[in-house]
Amino acid sequence: MANHKSAKKRILQTKKRTLRNKFWRSTMRTYTKQVRVAVEKGEKEVAQEALIKAVKIIAKCGSKGVIHKNQVSRRISRLTLLCNAL
Repeated sequence: MANHKSAKKRILQTKKRTLRNKFWRSTMRTYTKQVRVAVEKGEKEVAQEALIKAVKIIAKCGSKGVIHKNQVSRRISRLTLLCNAL
């Protein structure tokens, strides 16, 4: 455990940030999976709707600093290509 007041504060901030990042990362993966499942089943309309939601969540994760901006672009690009292949 930390001895300094500032170090204790950093530990608490890190815990809070970790929980928040875990929530957004999990949410992002859920929406991504919905797109992939819809594409596997061949449901084009469902996949398009899921893609719109997934892109919104992925972009939000990027703006919050959960993932890097290049990773945001890569994830959105790959999901879009996957849906366009239908």
